[in-house]
Amino acid sequence: MGATVLCSHAGQAMPTVPSPMVMVSGMPVATIAAPYVVAGCPFVPPVGNGPCVTAQWLVGATRVLSQGQPLAIMTGTAICVPTGTPLLPVVAQTRALAT
Repeated sequence: MGATVLCSHAGQAMPTVPSPMVMVSGMPVATIAAPYVVAGCPFVPPVGNGPCVTAQWLVGATRVLSQGQPLAIMTGTAICVPTGTPLLPVVAQTRALAT
């Protein structure tokens, strides 16, 4: 929570279920288990197969978990539906780092 995550077309992505068991800078973390919702994606037909509506992290932290799930991290991998394009983490907290 509190991070800026965009779809490849600049739509705003937010986690649907943050994990309140772990807090960073006073905000709950996001794990790869929670889908993201995407708002404001301008990639609409006839330009493409969008807009991006949801996204799912595929790869997250390998050593840091919350409730048994890897955290979503800046270097992770996520894919948007229905476009198949990646999510782009732009800004995140830097108080704690995960790999």
